[in-house]
This record gives sequence, C-alpha cells and structure tokens, in this order.
Amino acid sequence: MFLRFDPDWPPIDPPRREPARKAPPVQLDARQQKRLMQAIGLNVLLLFVAPIGGATVIGGLIAWWG
Repeated sequence: MFLRFDPDWPPIDPPRREPARKAPPVQLDARQQKRLMQAIGLNVLLLFVAPIGGATVIGGLIAWWG
C-alpha cells in the first residue's frame, strides 16, 4: 500500500468558473425573414432544376458554338 507524505495531498479543488452566458438569439425583422425565405426557396428550386437545366444549357451552348 502506498502512503503519500506530500503536504499538498489531497489536492485543492481548483476555483470554479461561472459558465459563460449565451448571447441572446438574433431576431430578424419581417423584411429579412422574407429575403431569407426567398433565398431558401431559390436554393431548393435550384437543387432539383440545376442538374437537369445545367446539362441542357451546357449542351445548348456546345451545339450553338460548335
């Protein structure tokens, strides 16, 4: 069995820090919410249209210039 003769044993608990306060959430006004929804809607639309439309546009440009 190990017997410790260190005067600092048991170790002193470190001082406790207060948890950091979270910043309040940012509130968007009506105009900003509208723009955000438009941007999300456009991205969702392009998610489905862009793979088909992109290939069609590229093929059209190649046929027009080629």
